[in-house]
Amino acid sequence: MSIRGIIRPGRNCLVSKSVDSTGIVIDARDYYRFFYHAARQARDYILISGWQFDSSVRLLRGEDVKDAGEDIRFLNFLNTICEENPGLRVYILAWNFSYIYILRREWMQKRIFTQANPAISFHFDNRHAFAASQHQKFVVIDGYASFVGGMDICASRWDDRRHSTHNPFRVDSNGRAYGPYHDVNSYHTGPVSKELTEIFRRRWSDSTGKELKLAPARRGDYIPGDGSAVAIAAGNVAISRTQARSLARLKKPVREIRSLYIDAIRSARSLIYIENQYFSSYAVYRALVKRMKRTGPKLQIVFILPRKEQTLIENIYVGIAQTRLLRSLKRVARREGHSMGIYFPVVRSKDGLEEHVFVHSKLMIVDDSFMTIGSANANNRSMGLDTELNVSWEAPVHGQKEFVDSVKKARVDLLAEHTGSDTQSALDSLERIDGLVAYLDSVADSPAGRLRRHRMKRSLYMSGVLRYLKLDKIIVDPERAVIDENIIAAVSADRESFLKRGVGYLKRLIGK
Repeated sequence: MSIRGIIRPGRNCLVSKSVDSTGIVIDARDYYRFFYHAARQARDYILISGWQFDSSVRLLRGEDVKDAGEDIRFLNFLNTICEENPGLRVYILAWNFSYIYILRREWMQKRIFTQANPAISFHFDNRHAFAASQHQKFVVIDGYASFVGGMDICASRWDDRRHSTHNPFRVDSNGRAYGPYHDVNSYHTGPVSKELTEIFRRRWSDSTGKELKLAPARRGDYIPGDGSAVAIAAGNVAISRTQARSLARLKKPVREIRSLYIDAIRSARSLIYIENQYFSSYAVYRALVKRMKRTGPKLQIVFILPRKEQTLIENIYVGIAQTRLLRSLKRVARREGHSMGIYFPVVRSKDGLEEHVFVHSKLMIVDDSFMTIGSANANNRSMGLDTELNVSWEAPVHGQKEFVDSVKKARVDLLAEHTGSDTQSALDSLERIDGLVAYLDSVADSPAGRLRRHRMKRSLYMSGVLRYLKLDKIIVDPERAVIDENIIAAVSADRESFLKRGVGYLKRLIGK
């Protein structure tokens, strides 16, 4: 059944623009390959926004390298295409990261990029609220092709869809191996890319103080047609943002993604499917509770999450809240008669040992009639503090069946990867919404399955330790720019008081 009417410009999105083609790209092997192909076709400009970059990350690996005629390391590749095309310009906007990440970042990065081809402009962006991050991850090629999602072009992100326990190509720039890694991006061609160009231009101007003069959009063959992506049968794509109000930017805060999640969950009639790195957003939690308590059809609710957070600090400050919220949701679902499954994917080595696949994607599907993908995690920061960007698709009045079938295909494709399913019988079970959680439970309980139930015991153990040390009182996942908002409120109050005093003085003066 259609849930038409979720996307509303001015409430939960900036705009909804038409596309010539659109779809999703799963895991970084295919995304990096798509980026390489699109950048190779660029004639006028490439715009790249991200949370993190590494100059030496390899865009192509293994069999994919044989078709490349140049150095495929990120910065060297950009140098090459700029040398071959003197009219090409590349603009890179990276988050001016907090020092707590300094050991996980490429050192002297600005100097490295500045010493590259003069056609490449690199800038660190710090125009955001205190303690926030610039987390938007998108690329625009010649104003016509674009990519939006959760993937950065940086170390320790590349993996293919097999997620093998041992992959000789899954190494960082220093040759160190890392574990299996899952992510999702989207691709688009057409007018929506022009809108993304304008978003980049505004942020570049705000961050650097300089205006970007760019050539008109240029149509081209930017997206590989090799069948590795999942096409979405949509004519329009909506763009949603998060941006906190700050001392540097006194405009109203933008919380379109927050509203988008709430509105989509409220509309759910049969299925809510969420893949995310985190789940600690109280706004999304409350929306789920309200929908489950409301009279209406019973839901199949599926969460695909990492087994654990990547760092100790994330476990302390996000993992505990996540455990509490998910356990509460399970209780509500059980009481209200809904089916909820919370899982993490694993792979098995030849000797039988299991290794979890880290889930970094930020995706939600509702009823196979709505899908959103972007940079926003399902945590508080992404709903109100950090600078985020999501794209969404919704079933149209005409062509609804084609759209629903394409979103269903994307969902089944993702679940087939997580479960390791390849038989027609298994794919049929993944396609059916009714009984989906029961089927995934059976896969998770099977020793041969590649999905496991999320038990969430470790964070609960840690919570007792943290309460004893009083560390759980420290807020690192806020939804609001607390410091900026308080200062702005104080300044506003003083200004109002000043105006009132001035008006009073004038009245007394006139009275005399």
